[in-house]
Amino acid sequence: MSAYDFVRKGKLNFKGSSGSSGISKKHKKKKKKHRLDREPEEKSPKQIDAEEHGGWWSVRTFVEIEGTIAIEMGKNTYVHAMDNGLFTLGAPHKEALEGPSPPEQFVVIPVSERKFALKSGYGKYLGIDIKDRLIGRADAMGPREQFEPVFQDGKTALMGCNNCFLSCNKNEDIVATSKTAGSEEFITIRCNAPVVKKKKDEVPSIDKGDVDKCEYSYVKQFQSWEDRRVRINQENSAVLKNARAEGKLHEALLDRREKMKADRYCK
Repeated sequence: MSAYDFVRKGKLNFKGSSGSSGISKKHKKKKKKHRLDREPEEKSPKQIDAEEHGGWWSVRTFVEIEGTIAIEMGKNTYVHAMDNGLFTLGAPHKEALEGPSPPEQFVVIPVSERKFALKSGYGKYLGIDIKDRLIGRADAMGPREQFEPVFQDGKTALMGCNNCFLSCNKNEDIVATSKTAGSEEFITIRCNAPVVKKKKDEVPSIDKGDVDKCEYSYVKQFQSWEDRRVRINQENSAVLKNARAEGKLHEALLDRREKMKADRYCK
């Protein structure tokens, strides 16, 4: 009989397995679930304001006035267009649930860098009539159909063609009768254009500020003198200001560092 016949046939048993003489222990590897705990993006004041007014945020500068706007007088109460061409205050809206209704929305038509015209949902231009009332009956735009927003100290008022500011009188008619803007004339212009997030500043902080400090920061980072003293190029640094304006600041800094003969990136 061959010697191989004496070898016990079967499954190979390794240490720690059920077939070995030692105590068997089965170790199951538990898969760890790695959760990326990302902090929610911080909302801007404009985004928070929009959420609290049905997607309509308050305008703070003239350039933000575009598309469709609403004129808020009081809390969640907007200038409302009526079918007779006059305007009044609409019913208050529930905060954070709804924005201005269609009769309270007006299309902006830019006229200049300071003035604009407004068109109601009835297809008519808004203007000021001879009784100083806000009306919407014009089919074309003229001097009477132009308005100028005034922003000062965080407050807003809207001036008509008669150089008076819009307000609501005792009869709840929208009029332009006051030459000065007080609490009755303060309004909020709201826009429903998408809130654009500010782009992150891609310019490193080291590249900002004074060019001399900028040069010192780069020299200190790359110079390798034995006495560890920082040596700055003594030539006129005015060239750095011009280079920054042309978008060539780093090239100019490299040229100046190269002349010092002690920079590991300039040898």
